[in-house]
Amino acid sequence: MSSLDQPLNQQVQTLYSEHHGWLQGWLQRKLGSRCDAADLAHDTFLRLLTRQVIKPLGSEPRALLTHIAKGLMIDRWRRHDLERAYLETIAHLPAAEVPSPETRYLILETLWRIEALLRELPEQTRDTFLLSQIEGLTYAQIATRLNVSLITVKRHMRAAFIACLSVA
Repeated sequence: MSSLDQPLNQQVQTLYSEHHGWLQGWLQRKLGSRCDAADLAHDTFLRLLTRQVIKPLGSEPRALLTHIAKGLMIDRWRRHDLERAYLETIAHLPAAEVPSPETRYLILETLWRIEALLRELPEQTRDTFLLSQIEGLTYAQIATRLNVSLITVKRHMRAAFIACLSVA
């Protein structure tokens, strides 16, 4: 039986035993941290096991593993950038107003979900939503700025609000 004929979990087990050490070493060189490399190697194989669509893992296992690991590294960097920006913001608050560690984590978790949601929106929908919610522009002002009709702005805002409600 070839590796392509095996069930997905057996393929992942074979990939793990044959390539885990290599992947963790590759990640350690990229990240400079043994612990972070171990975490991302684990997350890479977990991503394979939790695939929504079961399909063959391919004939280039290291290319697949590095592709998944690179995506996870980018996600991790985005999360760290967002966390750093939030912590810099609250560093200027008076001590009495600084949120508790639990509240900070809940806020960060919400910010990560919002950032992921915004990244998934089509560009014009995201731009429309941000102009409304961050810059406070009216729908008419957004239509003028983006050179689109008012109904188009309303359509994009509706799509953005539906997306927001889907993660609530």
